[in-house]
Amino acid sequence: MSSPTHLLSTASSAVVSPTSTSRATPQGGILEGGNPSHYDPKNPIVVFIIQVAIIVIFCRLLHYPLSKIRQPRVIAEVIGGILLGPSVMGRIPGFTNAIFPSASMANLNNTANLGLVLFLFLVGLEADMRLLMSNWRVALGVGAAGMILPFGLGCGIAYGLYNEFRAEPGTVPIGFGVYMLFIGVAMAITAFPVLCRILTELKLLSTPVGMIVLSAGVGNDVTGWILLALCVALVNAGSGISALWVFLTCVGYVLFLVYPIRLSFRWFLIRTGNLQNGPSQGVIAMTLLMVLISAWFTQVIGVHAIFGGFLIGLICPHDGGFAIKLTEKIEDLVTVLFLPLYFALSGLNTNLGLLDNGITWAYVFGVMAIAFFGKIIGGTLAARASKLVWRESLTIGVLMSCKGLVELIVLNIGLQARILSTRTFTIFVVMALATTFATTPLTTALYPPWYQKKLEAWKRGEIDWDGNKLAGDEDGNSKDGVAVQKLQKTQIHRLLVYLRLDILPSLFTFISLLGGRDGENVVPKVHPLKAPSETNENNKEASTDGQASLVARSKRPLEVHGLRMIELTERTSSVMQVSEIDDVRDPIVNVFHTFGHLHQVAVSGEVAVVPEDSYAETLVGKASDRSSDMLLLPWSENGNISEAGDSLMAGIINNPAGGGAYQHFVMDTLTHSTCNTAILFNRGFGGRNRNNNEERPKLRHTISGISLRSSHRDAIPTAPITDRSHHIFMPFFGGVDDRVALRFVLQLAHNSNVTATVLYVNISPSTDTTQDSTHPPEEQGEDRSFFTSLSDSLAPNIEPRVLFDTLIPADRRPIKEILLERIKSEVGRSVLNAGDLIVVGRRHSYPPNSLQTASGTPNAMARASPEGNGVSHVSHSTGASHSSTGGTGQPQGLGEVAEVMLASGVRGSVLVIQAPGAADVAAVATGSTIAVTNGNGS
Repeated sequence: MSSPTHLLSTASSAVVSPTSTSRATPQGGILEGGNPSHYDPKNPIVVFIIQVAIIVIFCRLLHYPLSKIRQPRVIAEVIGGILLGPSVMGRIPGFTNAIFPSASMANLNNTANLGLVLFLFLVGLEADMRLLMSNWRVALGVGAAGMILPFGLGCGIAYGLYNEFRAEPGTVPIGFGVYMLFIGVAMAITAFPVLCRILTELKLLSTPVGMIVLSAGVGNDVTGWILLALCVALVNAGSGISALWVFLTCVGYVLFLVYPIRLSFRWFLIRTGNLQNGPSQGVIAMTLLMVLISAWFTQVIGVHAIFGGFLIGLICPHDGGFAIKLTEKIEDLVTVLFLPLYFALSGLNTNLGLLDNGITWAYVFGVMAIAFFGKIIGGTLAARASKLVWRESLTIGVLMSCKGLVELIVLNIGLQARILSTRTFTIFVVMALATTFATTPLTTALYPPWYQKKLEAWKRGEIDWDGNKLAGDEDGNSKDGVAVQKLQKTQIHRLLVYLRLDILPSLFTFISLLGGRDGENVVPKVHPLKAPSETNENNKEASTDGQASLVARSKRPLEVHGLRMIELTERTSSVMQVSEIDDVRDPIVNVFHTFGHLHQVAVSGEVAVVPEDSYAETLVGKASDRSSDMLLLPWSENGNISEAGDSLMAGIINNPAGGGAYQHFVMDTLTHSTCNTAILFNRGFGGRNRNNNEERPKLRHTISGISLRSSHRDAIPTAPITDRSHHIFMPFFGGVDDRVALRFVLQLAHNSNVTATVLYVNISPSTDTTQDSTHPPEEQGEDRSFFTSLSDSLAPNIEPRVLFDTLIPADRRPIKEILLERIKSEVGRSVLNAGDLIVVGRRHSYPPNSLQTASGTPNAMARASPEGNGVSHVSHSTGASHSSTGGTGQPQGLGEVAEVMLASGVRGSVLVIQAPGAADVAAVATGSTIAVTNGNGS
């Protein structure tokens, strides 16, 4: 009889026996000794995640250095696949079997192909057929010539490729006609998505070259996909009659989508409001189902699934920015996750080791030469026939030679259909990389910005071909006439404004002061049916006389152009915004137009979608193109250069004055500006005049959009401003910037709601012991004469509202302390008015240390600052900055006077003005520093 202990031991060994068929699958993973890199068909997600992570990280790392030379992301993704494939890392023993085992590639392929279907849907959305229809003549010529010549040359080299490589492993026996058609399509197609990105980054979309290339690219893209669909149908069909049936079915399906489906879809979007307000979640679901069903149908009839997705993208409407909003919903997942998998698979299928003999390399160079020169010659000749100059035409040819990701999709289809062998596939991948890589540098060399400006001026008849200026018209409409007027005039008539949402009310107040005519020449109206005919005639005459007097009084009214800049990102939707900018109605530009109508100001506005690092270049270039007298640049209230995201949260979380990126943007604009430039620091100008010492509600622990909006602090109605007056204070030190600022103050003073004080600060060795006598006496005399001449020649209508005064320090106090005391006695005294303004020049003739305290004298700003709180220490000699305890991070590089005003706590907005000039006098001082410390003078 067995003991109980023996029975228990037997039962336990039976339960844990390795040969037991009832054992459950281990769930502990690596805790039970499992190998996460081992592929398990029952649990494929583990290896799949490893593969995806390696591909995405590897491609991102490769793209960073390539992006610095303006190369598209597809280059990094294909090169990453090549490096991960058999050409490089695949040569490491065990690497491919561990990371990319053959059994796991089916899951990777299915995911990549699903992403490809969605990407082709995005390509269809991006291809706006209206571009082709609006420029169909030149687009037809350039597109046809850019396809026919490389297609013919491709058919020629296809004969050699067919005879040399048709018997290699991995191919199916096909006729030469089908093979020739495929090679011709591979040579003739153009990468439309990559082309859009290149044109946008090089700022060519609005040029004749960009419009022609974009229009021709749309037609080229659609034609190429149709030919490729025909080629795949011929390969998949068992006989000629089957291929004919496939082709006819495909044509019928296209007509079915274009007419009943497209019209019904558009009607549904209009009826539900999704066309105007953007796609809802239900519309997104319905659209994606249409994409998948269309892809399924084209696959089952013998055409690749990607054509179904592409066709659905083509029929989606572009009105009201619907296509852009639809793209925004799905593009990130496709381009960040799915697409790198597909192009990395292209690299994994590429084996550079197969390019191992002379004949193969001969075909590599032959294919590259045909791809380059066939497209370039065809596009160049067609563009030249459309009356473009040779350099423009050659640029169009180079752009049309871009292959990019579309070429790689075509090649992968050929590899999957076993039309191409692995060796031939590798040859064409090398060609696609070379043509795509060369497009941007060749275009930059052929069509640089200086040549674009010269060509535009030549076409307008302003210069001859050698660059010599032609004689201007008598009426001064030419650029030479405008330049002469700029030298002679003393007022601002053309103003360029950078439109930002966070400071829009203050901008409107400023513009209305400068050029608005509220309430002028308003003639009382009488209903035409209630007034006698004589009164009607009198009303008409009075209205006519009022308009005539208004025109006579303002021969050159103020013209304000608002520029709204939106950041160009890597997203496809951002590129689409550039090409469809006329259809995207920006609400800020619309409000700007409404403001102009209400205040009788001649305004115009536009939206520019540019990279963030090109904001300054875009502003300066637009000011030059429009011959602007002044560029008005508001300082960001939330400290960010971009207005993306929640502006409410940004305004509370970020420092309003300490935005490093925005400060760099402002400094870059000031450095390169060729016209007068003004920077507006808003402190309640035209709006709610908030006390600087008023504390914002502090956030506790966490931040959410709901918690921020739950406060009723801003829900209290604000009383209207009954006192619309403004007081302007300007300290005049001398120099070209101060002279421009003084003229500008007098122009603002023509508004009846403005009073102004202009204070001449007499800094001389006799009045300031801290200054070395480096200011030339003759320059000081010019400044004094300028100040005196303007004060003696005031117009009678502004003389009662403008005060000219002189500050001559009579004691040992620092000049900046005396100046701040005078400013605070005038600025911000009326809390009920519409806001006061301090106008200063950025650069001055006097050395920056002219405002500093004398040796051994306590710091003036410590005594002048209201609460004695710590603020930034700004060094003009080194540009270094650090904040003392409790600092507010004041902007730097705007000149000593402006920085003192901003740090002083004066309740008034600050306008810093710089005249056009290369030398930054404000930062040239030797060893000078504005030291603003806490209240104890330490």
